[in-house]
Amino acid sequence: METLASLSTESRNQNSENIDQLSTLDMLAVINREDATVADAVATQLPAIATAVDSIVERFGQGGRLFYIGAGTSGRLGVLDASECPPTFSVPPALVQGLIAGGDAALRTSSEHTEDDPEQGKADLAASGFGIPNSLDPSAATPDVLVGIAASGRTPYVLGALLHARSLGAFTAGLSCVEGSPITKIVDLAITPVTGPEVITGSTRMKAGTATKMVLNMISTGIMIRSGMVYGNLMVNVKPTNDKLIDRAHRIIMAATGCDRYTATRLLIEGQSVKTAIAMQKLRLSRADAERRIAAAGGSLTRALEAGSR
Repeated sequence: METLASLSTESRNQNSENIDQLSTLDMLAVINREDATVADAVATQLPAIATAVDSIVERFGQGGRLFYIGAGTSGRLGVLDASECPPTFSVPPALVQGLIAGGDAALRTSSEHTEDDPEQGKADLAASGFGIPNSLDPSAATPDVLVGIAASGRTPYVLGALLHARSLGAFTAGLSCVEGSPITKIVDLAITPVTGPEVITGSTRMKAGTATKMVLNMISTGIMIRSGMVYGNLMVNVKPTNDKLIDRAHRIIMAATGCDRYTATRLLIEGQSVKTAIAMQKLRLSRADAERRIAAAGGSLTRALEAGSR
């Protein structure tokens, strides 16, 4: 295994060697120029990210769930992405879960020592309930999916969890920012945006963290689009649980149907969901008929409207 000092994420960045001597504006310009390279690094991984999305959607259809696991910044980003799925797409909290070394307390207080324990990674994954039987074929491998996140690609806590997931026959992906790292050798799918040296040497919360968040956003958003949670580019599964989201729901209904705000408000009250409200208006259906039409389309408003127009 490579030493930590030999990793690209731990190397000194020549572009920022004198950053402490720059004016504040010039200092920020250096950071901004380095950040601008991240999107290109992520772009090289689009085929792998697409494979991850399609593989996870397939396993969702078998009753599977998506788990992220990581330590430090990587773990926090996984928990963040998972926690944003229920309010954005109205999915159950158990569908996408984030695990972090040190537990929820580590979201606010660093718990670096736990990341060195592969057995703890295995234990935490097992305690989460990962590995439920395949709902269509109980004798088959678990449909649950694990994405291990580690900027260095070598965090023992994450590697231990991935090896446990592999032992259950689960689909595994490894998200790291170092080419050829240990994580790439033990997963079914490696996603490796190589972000190179950080502006502050070894501070992978910066470029590596930005790349990680971009990839996780793509994975979760791509899964939800493929699962019928989006109509066009509208967030039709949003839960209107506060004033901002109620206003957003009204605007989504207006954009999808061309109706005015008064009608959108009435439709949302009657339909009790954005999807149902849109189907009621566009297909001239009652709430019950609209709900049946959407259910028959597997929850996809797009497919429900296409079937209704034929």
